[in-house]
Amino acid sequence: MLRSPLGAGGLHGVPAEEYGDVAWRVSQRNEGKLEFLGGKPELLRLGHLDDVDMAMMIHATLRPEEGKLAIPVSNNGCVVKTVRYVGRAAHAGGAPHRGINALYAAQIGLMAINAIRETFRDEDTVRVHPIMTHGGSQVNVIRAAVRLETFVRAKTLESIADADAKVDRALRASALALGAVVEIETLPGYMPMRCDPLLVDRFRAIAGELVGADNVRTIAHRTGSTDMGDLAQVMPILHPTSAVPAAPSHGADWQLSDPSLVYLTNAKALASMVVDLLADVATVGREVVAKAKPPMTRATYLEFQRRVGRREVYEG
Repeated sequence: MLRSPLGAGGLHGVPAEEYGDVAWRVSQRNEGKLEFLGGKPELLRLGHLDDVDMAMMIHATLRPEEGKLAIPVSNNGCVVKTVRYVGRAAHAGGAPHRGINALYAAQIGLMAINAIRETFRDEDTVRVHPIMTHGGSQVNVIRAAVRLETFVRAKTLESIADADAKVDRALRASALALGAVVEIETLPGYMPMRCDPLLVDRFRAIAGELVGADNVRTIAHRTGSTDMGDLAQVMPILHPTSAVPAAPSHGADWQLSDPSLVYLTNAKALASMVVDLLADVATVGREVVAKAKPPMTRATYLEFQRRVGRREVYEG
């Protein structure tokens, strides 16, 4: 990250980038330790990036067909949901008619989400991938409480909002079908990301010198989400990838197939970018900042994210 005034660059460690362990993060927020549950959004809120003009990072990828180094033009953004179905406990064998099965309500909610997938436009690159984090504790008891978590990802803020509304509707419908209650909490996730075109051009030239131009690719869009998208709302950013895993990412068998690319080449690429941007009294860096048109200020970004967060209780 390059700090103001242009003339100094530095590294900034960012915890909690992946947005896993949602329930734990919510507990930290409820205790007043956090407001936003992702790394860079929280750093933006705390003011730690107020003097940063632009930001760069490199992320490993599982797609070797994209070349050793690749630049995604954009990435999906997302919102995050925690869902709790509340039913009524009863003896599962002796008196199931006296219960309201929260597990069945949750199952219908998952099926309803699957049923609306064909209503998502291909160009919006919507991704919804819920998990069940609690499905009951006693096999002979009608489930009185079940919990789900999910991301709702899409390419633009408008398409995220559209998919988010459809998912909420599916969750309400399943509560109605069983006569259960559903509590839906929507959390601000990560914003859609778009790389700065001037930074992309500079990086492509540097990457070509390091790994050969034939090994550098440009990717139209990625459907994952990253908190670099939040920085992209308020400053020019660059978020290339390096293709190194020999096994699928986010798995226990993940490993690096080319440690030299990760530890050395990536470091050389970012260091070369800093030199390029700050040379000649930061001529190139100043051009990037002058031509960049971030869609939000830090203040409007924080205001927007706070409006995203909401909690609804629907009684079916």
